[in-house]
Amino acid sequence: MSIFARYQDRFEAAQEEEMSVQEYLELCKRDPTAYASVAERMLLAIGESELVDTRTDPRLSRIFANKMIRVYPAFRDLYGMEEVIESIVAYFRHAAQGLEEKKQVLYLLGPVGGGKSSLAERLKYLIEKVPFYAIKGSPVHESPLGLFDANEDAGILEGDYGIPRRYLNTIMSPWAVKRLQEFGGDITKFRVVKIRPSVLKQIAVSKTEPGDENNQDISSLVGKIDIRKLETYSQDDPDAYSYSGGLCLSNRGVLEFVEMFKAPIKVLHPLLTATQEGNYKGTEGFGAIPFDGLILAHSNEAEWQAFRNNRNNEAFLDRIYIVKVPYCLRVADEIKIYEKLVTNSSLAEAPCAPDTLRMLAQFSVLSRLKEPENSSIFSKMRVYDGENLKDTDPRAKSFQEYRDFAGVDEGMTGLSTRFAFKILSRVFNFDHREVAANPVHLMYVLEQQIEQEQFPPEVGEKYLRYIKEFLSPRYAEFIGKEIQTSYLESYSEYGQNIFDRYVVYADFWIQDQEYRDPNTGEILDRGALNDELEKIEKPAGISNPKDFRNEVVNFVLRARARQDGKNPAWTSYEKLRAVIEKKMFSNTEELLPVISFNAKASNEEQKKHADFVNRMITKGYTEKQVRLLCEWYLRVRKSS
Repeated sequence: MSIFARYQDRFEAAQEEEMSVQEYLELCKRDPTAYASVAERMLLAIGESELVDTRTDPRLSRIFANKMIRVYPAFRDLYGMEEVIESIVAYFRHAAQGLEEKKQVLYLLGPVGGGKSSLAERLKYLIEKVPFYAIKGSPVHESPLGLFDANEDAGILEGDYGIPRRYLNTIMSPWAVKRLQEFGGDITKFRVVKIRPSVLKQIAVSKTEPGDENNQDISSLVGKIDIRKLETYSQDDPDAYSYSGGLCLSNRGVLEFVEMFKAPIKVLHPLLTATQEGNYKGTEGFGAIPFDGLILAHSNEAEWQAFRNNRNNEAFLDRIYIVKVPYCLRVADEIKIYEKLVTNSSLAEAPCAPDTLRMLAQFSVLSRLKEPENSSIFSKMRVYDGENLKDTDPRAKSFQEYRDFAGVDEGMTGLSTRFAFKILSRVFNFDHREVAANPVHLMYVLEQQIEQEQFPPEVGEKYLRYIKEFLSPRYAEFIGKEIQTSYLESYSEYGQNIFDRYVVYADFWIQDQEYRDPNTGEILDRGALNDELEKIEKPAGISNPKDFRNEVVNFVLRARARQDGKNPAWTSYEKLRAVIEKKMFSNTEELLPVISFNAKASNEEQKKHADFVNRMITKGYTEKQVRLLCEWYLRVRKSS
């Protein structure tokens, strides 16, 4: 199907379907969604959650304490927001049940650039997915059930059509009251239409922003008289009114109030009656206008605190359902946020050296964390990301201990995702000869930006310390390993040989048996075996070799049982892998002639260098990046 045919089909599917009031009631009998509230329609649009058993994933089990968590496909690309989304869905679930949340403003509270607007846009997008039924011609798209009197008609509607009494707690709009007069009280003359909410047409979805303190009034919410119609109608005639306010346009849907608490308090008063009573007064002398929708507000913490501390605003405070939207505190999810940005830009094909996005994510998350007591903030960041530091940092605490100490406001301060996006833009465009990103340029750009931002001195010093103490040394370690593994052509074979020999020696040492080398015939007693094992263990700083050897041999024996007696790959056991790599690279002087970009003494050296560069390129680096990163690595090694 061509794009034009698809477009036409989509347009036709969105057109109104018309029926009589009688047909609508018959539809209600068959399909309860015909009279669903906005919260129920939002739940339909969000759809069923997928249950994830975190016990089956070691990383998730550490983050979520082995709980079952819900994941909603409708929010799948909003990373690191599981708790936020669960709170929002809980709000809709309770509101759909007719509980107190039905009368409350959904308020997203969080720091700038934390994702509040993305959530609001997603909710407005979702509400467009489920149509609703309204009286044809009504300027506020009111429910046909508003035509009936809850006291007089509820019993009949519930008995004959199965419509619960709570769906009748709404009133007719002044426009409908006038039409009813014209129809002589015959409600069968009203027609019902099926409507799809639309951001573009401002049908059941609208946005309100705070205006100037001096000239903004309640008409931005409730509408006002249309002076052009006063030639035809009197001022208190509903047909002379312009139903252009946010509450009018968003009835039966979503009103997004941006930076709500920047608005003058007098402007917010109609929200009280709209949420609590389901209707509000216009600016003219006719009756109240119905409102059955969701008010979605968001602002940052400074505005909320100022609003909350003002005693005059007490009437609002218990009518607000707060959902905190903190910054992402998990490095893996922060990386996904950056990847989404890059993928949706022209940089999608631009080379990005390994570890660039991870380093930026680590820096961003470090800026948002509260410093822990008696523990490294870098370890805390890794624990928050689901890493197990039991063997590498004995002072590291559990995820829950860190969270409890940090308190509920962690993640509400620090560097925003927008700050990170700007840094990323500068890094990709740092070298005018090549649009590409790498960690060395990233660290340089970060240091420059920290100076330009003029943070308070202690904050600026803290950010620079994160780069020098955490990012730079760990990147030197990372790029060193990248360079060294690319240098060794037979890297894997070499590592496997060391692994196999270590396992054999450790096994004989544990059993207190002599070992005869099958190739040389040399016999090694327990002392000689210990010496050989220590040659591998000492460069890695293994402090309890006896336990380590038992652990490795047990792991290998279990693996052999599963693999028909074959040894596992040397990379399969992370702790021993790290030990072997330290052994392999404890003497790296022979690296220098191969990895440096100076003129080569022989053709053999030139070939080794070219092979090294090619192996680095297959790992995701450009040739320019290989040169830059090797020079940086050699410089750092020399100075350390």
